[in-house]
Amino acid sequence: MKIAIDSDCNGVDLKRILLEFLENCGFDISDLNYTENRSDIDYPDVAFNMAKEIQSTDYSKGILICGTGQGMAIAANKMPGIYAGACADVYAAERLCKSNNAQIITLGSQVTGSESAKAIVKAFVESEFQGGRSLPKVEKIKAFEIRLTER
Repeated sequence: MKIAIDSDCNGVDLKRILLEFLENCGFDISDLNYTENRSDIDYPDVAFNMAKEIQSTDYSKGILICGTGQGMAIAANKMPGIYAGACADVYAAERLCKSNNAQIITLGSQVTGSESAKAIVKAFVESEFQGGRSLPKVEKIKAFEIRLTER
């Protein structure tokens, strides 16, 4: 499994911490570093770039970091077929993947400490979609999304 990570200017420090942590845990993780050498980049640009990388199947999962995680989640979710959510605890991170089949987790560097963030992202990347009772709900979301894109 390949994992991508990126952030806007608010999340750079937490991104570095998580990148090193996940590498030390043995995960195949890449820093997309979309803001490098660009001065006109905002969190929507970073989120859209991550979503394109996930869509193209270069990466199985992604981690996005901004001030609160909310903006990144909103922006990434605009890309068809992409499911992202902001998480502030381990249980929500597990459910994001296990119940909702999300590919991207978003975090807020201004609201989540580095030790909590490590536990949260580890839980997310180690979780897999379980299907079961959640499968029909995820399928409803996909069907709704298809109807919207056919307009």
